[in-house]
Amino acid sequence: MNFNFQNKIIIGLFLMALQVSWAQKKDENIGSEVVNVVKPYTPTVSDASKIQEAPVLDDEGNAKKETIKYTIFSFPVASTFMPAKGKAEGVDKEAKEKFYNNYVTLGYGNYGNLNAELFINQNLGANDYVGGMFRHFSSQGGINDVKLDNWFYDTALDAFYGANNDSMSWNIDLGYQNQIYNWYGLPMGFGGSLSAADQNTLIGSVDSKHSYNGISLGGKLSFNEGAFKELATKFSHFTDSFDSAENRFYFNPSLKFDVSEQTVKTDIIVDYVGGTFRKNYENSNLESIKYGFTNVGLAPSFYINEKGWDVNLGVKLFYSVDNQGNDSKFLVYPNINVSYPVVKDLMIFYAGAEGSLEQNSYMDFVKENPFMSPTLTIAPTDQQYDIFAGLKGKLASSISYNIKGSYVNERGKALYKSQNYTENETNQDYAFGNSFQVVYDDVRTFSLSGDLKADFSKNVSFGIGGTFSNYKSNSQQEVWNLPTVEVNSTLDFNITPKWFAGAKVFYVGERKDMQLNPNVVYVVQPGPTTLKSYFDVNAHLGYKHNSQITGFLKLNNISNNSYQKWMNYPVQGFQVLVGANFKFDF
Repeated sequence: MNFNFQNKIIIGLFLMALQVSWAQKKDENIGSEVVNVVKPYTPTVSDASKIQEAPVLDDEGNAKKETIKYTIFSFPVASTFMPAKGKAEGVDKEAKEKFYNNYVTLGYGNYGNLNAELFINQNLGANDYVGGMFRHFSSQGGINDVKLDNWFYDTALDAFYGANNDSMSWNIDLGYQNQIYNWYGLPMGFGGSLSAADQNTLIGSVDSKHSYNGISLGGKLSFNEGAFKELATKFSHFTDSFDSAENRFYFNPSLKFDVSEQTVKTDIIVDYVGGTFRKNYENSNLESIKYGFTNVGLAPSFYINEKGWDVNLGVKLFYSVDNQGNDSKFLVYPNINVSYPVVKDLMIFYAGAEGSLEQNSYMDFVKENPFMSPTLTIAPTDQQYDIFAGLKGKLASSISYNIKGSYVNERGKALYKSQNYTENETNQDYAFGNSFQVVYDDVRTFSLSGDLKADFSKNVSFGIGGTFSNYKSNSQQEVWNLPTVEVNSTLDFNITPKWFAGAKVFYVGERKDMQLNPNVVYVVQPGPTTLKSYFDVNAHLGYKHNSQITGFLKLNNISNNSYQKWMNYPVQGFQVLVGANFKFDF
C-alpha cells in the first residue's frame, strides 16, 4: 500500500501524542496557572547563578521509581531444519611399517664368499626377553699370485637374557667365536736363494692355517634411582691352535649423585689380563712365556653448568701391577672437558685434556690384525694425555659438522710390524715372514680431523670425514703401519619406495713396514718398505619386495685394486655378493 508524504506526517504526529499520553499518571491534577508576558526575556551574565560543586538534591524530586514487572510467555516452536552431517577431509597417511623382532640374512658371491646371519629376540613376558645371534662370513680364497692357502672362516654365536623393570634393568650375555685364517703373506722373492725344486718343496711344507677360539660371559646392571647407577662386567677366555691362552676380567661399577647442586660421578675400574705363549719367535725357550697385568682405577668427576659453559672436571687414578715382573706403579691422568655454544646449535666450541691406562691383550690385537704370530709381548699403553679442541654444530637444519685438532702423548704405544724371517725348513709355519709382531714405542701424535654429515631429504643422506696425522717416535725408525691420511665417504639414497642404493669410499695413505732375512748378507741393508696408498670403493643395491623380504647386491673393491692392507697380504679383487634378508615373528 502506498501513502503520500502528508499522510505519513499526520500518522507520525498522532503516534507521538498517543505515546506522551501513556507516559502520564492517570487521574493526576497538575493544576492551572495564568502567565502574562510583558516582553521577551533577555538574559545577562549577572543573571546566571553558579552551579554548586556538591549540589543539594531535592529528595522530593528523587522519588523512588516504580517497579516494572516483566513476564515472558514461552512456547515451543517446531523446526524442520536438519543440519548436514560433517565429513572429515581425506588425508593421505603413510602406512606404518610393521616391526619384526627377528631376521635371517643369506648372501653368496665370487671367491666362494658366504655371508649368513640369524637374529632372534623374543619377549617372555611384560619385562623379560631372550635372544641370540649367529654370524658367519667365510671365503674360499683365490687371490692372484698367492702361493699359500688364503681361505678363511669367521663364525660367532651369542645368546642373551635380560629384563627391563621400572627401577632397574639387567642383562647377561654368553658368546662364542671361532676364526680360521691362513698366514699366506710370504715375502716377495721368497725362496730366491733356493733351486726351483727346493723352493716348491719348502713352500709346500708350510701349513699356513691357524685358528682362534674365544668364549665370553658378561652382564650389565642399571638402576634408575639412587647413587649406584650402573655395573658392567665381562670375562673372556681366548685360545689359539698353538696352545696360547689368555684370560681377561673387567669390572666397572659407576656411581652418580648430586652435591651442592653439582653432579658428581665416579667410575671404579678393575681390569685384569693374563696369559701364556708356548714358544717365543726364535723357538728357543724351554718354558712357556707368561704375562699378566692388573689395573685398578678410580675416576671421580663433577659437572658444572655456568653461564652457558658445560664443564666436566675430573681425574683418573690408576694403580698398575705387573703380575709376572713384580713391578707396580701409580699413575695420574687428567679428565677435563668443556664446551660453550658460541652460536646456539650452529657453532659449539669444545676442548679438553684426557688420559688413561689402556690394557692391551692378545684377543684385541687379533681383532685388528688376524695374522699375528703366537709369540707376542703384551703390556699396557700409558696414554699420558690427549689435548684437543674443536668446533661442531650445524650449517643448516640438515647439515652438521665437526672439526677437531688434538695432540696425544703415549708411552708404550703398540705398533704392528712384520717379523724378520729365514728360509729354513725347520721354522715354525708363521716364521717365514708371513706374520706380525707387536713393538712398543713412545709416540707423539698431532692430528686434524673433520667430518660433515648431510640429510638432503628423507631419501638422500651423505657423509664425509678424514684425518691427517703427524707422528714422532722415540726409538723405532718409523711408526709402523700407521697412515698419515685417512678419508672415508658414504652416500645412501632411496630411488623409489621399493629400490634403494648406496656407496662407500675409503682412502688410506701410505704406511711404512720393514723386515729382514738375517741369513742374507746385504751389501746395503734395506730400509723400511712403503706400502702404497689405496682406494676401496664399495656399493650396494637393494629391492624391498615387501615389509619382510629384501633382496640385495653388494659390490666390493669395484676398482679391482689388489692393494696390501698389511705387508705381503694382497686382498681379494672385485667382489660380488648377492643375497636376501627375511624378517619374521614367531
